[in-house]
Amino acid sequence: MQRFDFLKAIADDAGDALAVCTGWGAREWWAARPSDGNLKTRTLGLVSSIAAGLALTLPHRKVIAIDGDGAFLMNLCGLPTIALQNPPNLIHLLFDNECYEASGGTPTASPIADAVALAKGAGYRHASWVRTPAEFRAEFIEAWKRNDLTLIAAKVEPGQPPGLPPLRLDEIENKYRFMRYLEQTEKKGILNPGFDSKL
Repeated sequence: MQRFDFLKAIADDAGDALAVCTGWGAREWWAARPSDGNLKTRTLGLVSSIAAGLALTLPHRKVIAIDGDGAFLMNLCGLPTIALQNPPNLIHLLFDNECYEASGGTPTASPIADAVALAKGAGYRHASWVRTPAEFRAEFIEAWKRNDLTLIAAKVEPGQPPGLPPLRLDEIENKYRFMRYLEQTEKKGILNPGFDSKL
């Protein structure tokens, strides 16, 4: 199974959740659930930290981190901080294809590193591996209802489905569209805080 099979399985369940994505997972998530509430990070490793910051700042909103094994392993130091802050509205999704796919396919260390064990060791109370899109969706729905910090991990095959539409915006445009989306949905000025009354 590929990452896209898993993302499609939860797209209709994600509602208006904010999503922070990395790598090719961002392109696939946009295809599965187009929204200005999707944010793509260019800096490898920061998906979980940025998503945690959003979840802490907006405790009434669900936030989804769509992570890859390379990015996850690059930010292991962030896991204990996330677990310590324990944002209940954060669902951390990890897709492990054992390579840095977006930058050429160099192998990662994930074959010898158990991401779920790492998350639990860092303090995540809920972390589990799933094998199929159906299991993935069931765990996602349970995490959504439970409202407690959760990591859901799946081993996936590298590659993307043929015919996937390109992501037609760069990180700068994405950032501003994301911020405007937050302003509109939160009824609060962010880029220009003094203009709240005009929203």
